[in-house]
Parts: sequence; structure tokens; C-alpha cells
Amino acid sequence: MNQQTSTSGLAGADASLPSVKERQKVLGASLVGTAIEWYDFFIYGAAAALIFGPQFFPTDDAMAGTLAAFATFAVGFLARPIGGLLMGHFGDRIGRKSMLLLSMLLMGIATVAIGLLPNYATIGIWAPILLVVFRLLQGIGVGGEWGGAVLMAVEYSPSKRRAFYGSFPQMGLPVGIIGSNLVFIIVTNIFAPEVFTSWGWRLPFLFSAVLIIIALWMRLKIEDSPAFKEVKEGKKDVKAPILTLFKHHTGTVLLAGIVSIAAPAIGYLYSVYMLSYGTGTLELSRNTMLMLIIFGAVCHLVTVALGALLADRFKQKPVFLWGAALLAVWSFPFFWLVDTRQPIAIAIAFAVILLGQSLMAGPQAALIAELFPAEVRYSGASTAYQIGSILGGGFMPLIATGLYAAFNSTTPIAVYLLIMGVVSFVAMAALKVGRYAASADAGALNAPGHRTEPANIREGKA
Repeated sequence: MNQQTSTSGLAGADASLPSVKERQKVLGASLVGTAIEWYDFFIYGAAAALIFGPQFFPTDDAMAGTLAAFATFAVGFLARPIGGLLMGHFGDRIGRKSMLLLSMLLMGIATVAIGLLPNYATIGIWAPILLVVFRLLQGIGVGGEWGGAVLMAVEYSPSKRRAFYGSFPQMGLPVGIIGSNLVFIIVTNIFAPEVFTSWGWRLPFLFSAVLIIIALWMRLKIEDSPAFKEVKEGKKDVKAPILTLFKHHTGTVLLAGIVSIAAPAIGYLYSVYMLSYGTGTLELSRNTMLMLIIFGAVCHLVTVALGALLADRFKQKPVFLWGAALLAVWSFPFFWLVDTRQPIAIAIAFAVILLGQSLMAGPQAALIAELFPAEVRYSGASTAYQIGSILGGGFMPLIATGLYAAFNSTTPIAVYLLIMGVVSFVAMAALKVGRYAASADAGALNAPGHRTEPANIREGKA
């Protein structure tokens, strides 16, 4: 490749490349929009751990009520593949931007509806039924969110910063955790316990309406990604992206889904299950556990960026493998430290395991995006990620609660976490990465008059 057609040369000269301002707007919209979607998703998790049991599943057995609340939390994950498939199909057909707006509206409507929903004492069995319906809508919304936000970021990225750009939607997750837990800290400290139980818990859900308006405004100001525009202009789009995806890429989708199970398992372990386990079993105060989770989310936020920078420097696959290996090694020490009931020890446990999580999550967005060609990329990335989220994350709080109830010990949970790390490590070792260039620079290089090498040749065979 000569200097005229190099990525670095085009980045400064090719008019078809996005401007710095356009890229900044996309990154801002990706981060803020995804953070708000995760805020909505995680306030449900916090409420499930703290209040939903007695509100919607009244029972004399507190553990049974918690299990029922976590079961509805898991229901949202069952709906996520539906959102991924539906929005993936239309995201590949009519655009990434339109599906991001739809996912935001679905999430906002469902979240506010939960905040307005009467409890079991008021409307009986309809309360948990409607709660499950709204949770399903949340799942559909967030199921379509991740793929679209990731692709907008990666497909606008310079070729040498793909992982870093793709990490912005990933950073939205810890920002959402921080926001959701801060709001619950505020409402639980402002209101007396009986007021919080009566109606105070609804305020975090209703506050979502304001956040959704902000995110919609930001997303309306951006244009669709260069890769999608290239697909439409070149008439390379396909009528049935899902069918095309599974006809030609079934093995890649399934393997990428297995790769993706460990990172969400850690996320929901510390952000949802630990809140219930810490306040219920360890008998730590609600504020202590919420603050520890916020500390973990701050560590998560910083280390996701670190994981992405390392992936751009040392390639995506080895950095991911480092993270999966760290998770496997740290599974037992994590619970040994947590079970000391000492906040400093718990903070150390959180910091280390979230470093492992971030070494996987940092490169994950760009890595998964580049497994699929642009015409089926939304469908492929969303489907693969949601498979991993269900297998690894969605049922983690429920499984962890059930394992502790059965064995009265965290050892089986540690074994389960270890298995997650090993499975993701093995799947990643088998996955061939970097098959399709996804950056904006790659799109320009592939335009008429330019030539480029395939991504797997540029990055080295994996």
C-alpha cells in the first residue's frame, strides 16, 4: 500500500471521512444515550434487590420474594435477543440511528410506566403481570441499544482507535450503574423508610423521563454511520439480514455469544447480586453496599477505557484473553474478601474483578463489530452480544441467590464464576477476529479509487 492510500493519509485528506466534530458528537451521543438506557435497566436491578419483593411478590419468606424479584430481572434478558433481532434487522435495512431512537423510546416508556405501576396490595395479581410486561419492553429496548450504539461509535472511528471508540458505549454501563445507585442513595436518605417503601422508590423511575428527552435530543443531531451509508449507496444491503446472517455466519454468531458470557456475569454479580447479598446475608447497611457498588462502577469506568487503549496498542484478542484469565484466577479470592464483611476488603475484591471485566469489555465492541460485514453487522453484533448477556449476565443474580440458598456458601458461586471465565477464554482462543474492517477510515479506503487490505491481513491472523 503506498502512502497516498494509507489510512493515516486519508484521515487528514479524504473529504468522505467524518470530521472531528462529527466524531465527537457521535461519541457523546453513544456514551450519554447508552448510560441512560443502562440507568433505566439498573434501577430495576436495584429496586429488585431492595423493594420489589414486598411490593409485587408479597410472601412470608423474604428469600422467596427476592428470588421472584430477580426472576423478573432475568425476564428482561429473555427479551433482549428479541430486541437485538428486530432492531438488528431494521438497523441493517433502514439505519442505525433510527433504531437507536426507537430503543430509547421503548426503554423510557417502560421505565416511567414501572414508576407509575400500582403494587400488589392495590391491584393484586395484575401488579406482577404488568411488571413483567414492562420489564420485557425494557429488555427489547436495551437489546437493540447495544448493537446500534457500538456500531455508530466503531463505524465512525479512525482505524487505529477502533477499540477506544467502541468503548464509549461500554463506558455507558458503569455510568448507568453510578447514576442508578446514586439516585437510590439520595431517595433512601431523604425519605423515612416507610415513605421510601410507600412511594419514594418510584422517583428514580420517573426521573428517567427527563433523561430520555436529553438523550433523544443528542441522537437526533447525529447522522447515520459511514459504513451504513456506503452499504446503501453501493446497494449492498440485503432484504433479510437475519437469514443472511445465519446462512453465512452461524458459527461466528454462536462462538461470539459464548465469548461474551463472562463480562456481563461480572457486571451483574457486583452491581445487582452483591447489593442483595451484602444487605441481606452480610448484614451491611444499604448505604455501605450502594457506595461500594458506586466505587466498583468508577473502577469499571476507568478500566474499560484502559482495556480499550491496551487493545488498540496490543490488539484486541490478547487483551480479552488477559481479562478472562484474571476472572478465572480471581473468582475464589473475590468471595474470600467479600465474606470478610470489611468494606476495604470488598472494595479491593471489586476493583480487581472489574479490571478483569474491563480487559474483556474494552476491546469487545470493536472485536464483535469486525466479525461481520456491514450489511448484516447490526444483526450479527446484537445477536451475539445478547446471547452472551443471557447466558452470562441475565441469570447471574438468580443463579447466585439459588446457589447460596441451596449450599449456604459462596463457594458454588465462585465455581460458577470460574467456569464463566474459562468458557469465555476458550471460546475467544478459538475465534478468528478482525475479519471485516469497521472503522470510518476503512470505509473511505474501500471507496472507489482506493484499495486496502482485508482487516485480518492488516491486524495479523488471529
